[in-house]
Amino acid sequence: MTKEELIYGLIEKLVDGSEKTPSVKTGFEQYDGKNVFIRTVTHHYTGRVTNVDSMSLTLDKAAWIADDGRFHEFLRDTSKASEVEPFYHPVTVGLGGILDITTVDSLPEEVK
Repeated sequence: MTKEELIYGLIEKLVDGSEKTPSVKTGFEQYDGKNVFIRTVTHHYTGRVTNVDSMSLTLDKAAWIADDGRFHEFLRDTSKASEVEPFYHPVTVGLGGILDITTVDSLPEEVK
Protein backbone atom coordinates (compact mmCIF):
# COMPACT_ATOMS: atom_id res chain seq x y z
CA MET A 1 0.00 0.00 0.00
CA THR A 2 1.36 3.39 -0.96
CA LYS A 3 1.45 6.39 1.32
CA GLU A 4 -1.26 8.07 -0.78
CA GLU A 5 -3.59 5.05 -0.51
CA LEU A 6 -3.12 5.00 3.25
CA ILE A 7 -3.91 8.71 3.55
CA TYR A 8 -7.00 8.44 1.32
CA GLY A 9 -8.17 5.43 3.32
CA LEU A 10 -7.85 7.34 6.59
CA ILE A 11 -9.70 10.34 5.14
CA GLU A 12 -12.56 8.09 3.96
CA LYS A 13 -12.89 6.58 7.45
CA LEU A 14 -12.98 10.03 9.04
CA VAL A 15 -15.53 11.38 6.56
CA ASP A 16 -17.98 8.46 6.77
CA GLY A 17 -17.58 8.10 10.55
CA SER A 18 -16.87 4.38 10.41
CA GLU A 19 -14.04 4.75 12.90
CA LYS A 20 -14.84 6.25 16.29
CA THR A 21 -12.23 8.39 17.94
CA PRO A 22 -11.11 6.95 21.26
CA SER A 23 -12.53 8.64 24.35
CA VAL A 24 -10.10 10.71 26.37
CA LYS A 25 -9.64 9.74 30.01
CA THR A 26 -9.75 12.72 32.37
CA GLY A 27 -9.34 11.13 35.80
CA PHE A 28 -12.82 12.35 36.76
CA GLU A 29 -14.51 9.13 35.54
CA GLN A 30 -14.11 7.70 39.04
CA TYR A 31 -16.82 10.12 40.23
CA ASP A 32 -19.45 9.07 37.66
CA GLY A 33 -22.67 8.19 39.51
CA LYS A 34 -21.41 9.51 42.86
CA ASN A 35 -22.48 12.41 45.08
CA VAL A 36 -19.73 15.03 45.06
CA PHE A 37 -18.65 18.38 46.42
CA ILE A 38 -16.70 20.50 43.92
CA ARG A 39 -14.70 23.66 44.49
CA THR A 40 -14.07 25.70 41.38
CA VAL A 41 -12.15 28.93 40.99
CA THR A 42 -15.31 30.92 41.80
CA HIS A 43 -18.03 28.61 43.21
CA HIS A 44 -18.75 25.55 45.32
CA TYR A 45 -21.19 22.89 44.07
CA THR A 46 -22.75 19.66 45.23
CA GLY A 47 -24.48 17.15 42.99
CA ARG A 48 -24.57 13.65 41.57
CA VAL A 49 -22.25 13.17 38.59
CA THR A 50 -24.24 11.86 35.62
CA ASN A 51 -21.76 12.39 32.79
CA VAL A 52 -18.03 12.96 32.34
CA ASP A 53 -16.50 13.93 29.02
CA SER A 54 -13.17 15.38 27.96
CA MET A 55 -14.07 18.97 28.87
CA SER A 56 -16.78 18.89 31.53
CA LEU A 57 -18.89 16.91 33.93
CA THR A 58 -22.64 17.12 34.48
CA LEU A 59 -24.32 17.24 37.88
CA ASP A 60 -27.90 16.23 38.64
CA LYS A 61 -29.54 17.34 41.91
CA ALA A 62 -26.98 20.15 41.86
CA ALA A 63 -26.75 23.05 44.30
CA TRP A 64 -24.58 26.12 44.57
CA ILE A 65 -23.18 26.22 48.08
CA ALA A 66 -22.91 29.93 48.80
CA ASP A 67 -21.62 29.34 52.35
CA ASP A 68 -20.53 25.91 53.51
CA GLY A 69 -19.96 26.98 57.12
CA ARG A 70 -17.24 25.04 58.94
CA PHE A 71 -15.63 23.11 56.07
CA HIS A 72 -14.81 19.93 58.01
CA GLU A 73 -18.32 19.74 59.47
CA PHE A 74 -19.89 20.36 56.05
CA LEU A 75 -17.91 17.55 54.39
CA ARG A 76 -19.09 15.12 57.09
CA ASP A 77 -22.70 16.34 56.91
CA THR A 78 -23.78 18.57 54.00
CA SER A 79 -26.91 19.64 55.91
CA LYS A 80 -24.54 21.84 57.97
CA ALA A 81 -24.15 24.28 55.04
CA SER A 82 -25.16 27.82 55.97
CA GLU A 83 -26.43 28.80 52.49
CA VAL A 84 -27.66 26.43 49.75
CA GLU A 85 -29.16 27.42 46.38
CA PRO A 86 -30.40 24.34 44.45
CA PHE A 87 -30.55 24.30 40.65
CA TYR A 88 -33.75 23.24 38.88
CA HIS A 89 -31.96 21.45 36.03
CA PRO A 90 -28.66 19.61 35.59
CA VAL A 91 -25.50 21.70 35.66
CA THR A 92 -22.37 21.32 33.54
CA VAL A 93 -19.04 22.24 35.16
CA GLY A 94 -15.91 22.76 33.08
CA LEU A 95 -13.06 20.49 34.15
CA GLY A 96 -10.54 23.30 33.73
CA GLY A 97 -12.14 25.31 36.53
CA ILE A 98 -12.20 22.52 39.11
CA LEU A 99 -9.76 23.01 41.99
CA ASP A 100 -10.77 19.91 43.92
CA ILE A 101 -13.53 17.33 44.10
CA THR A 102 -14.51 14.81 46.76
CA THR A 103 -17.39 12.47 47.43
CA VAL A 104 -20.03 13.26 50.02
CA ASP A 105 -22.62 11.02 51.64
CA SER A 106 -25.67 13.19 51.00
CA LEU A 107 -26.76 16.15 48.89
CA PRO A 108 -28.47 19.28 50.20
CA GLU A 109 -31.65 19.76 48.15
CA GLU A 110 -33.52 22.52 50.01
CA VAL A 111 -32.89 26.27 49.91
CA LYS A 112 -31.15 27.39 53.03
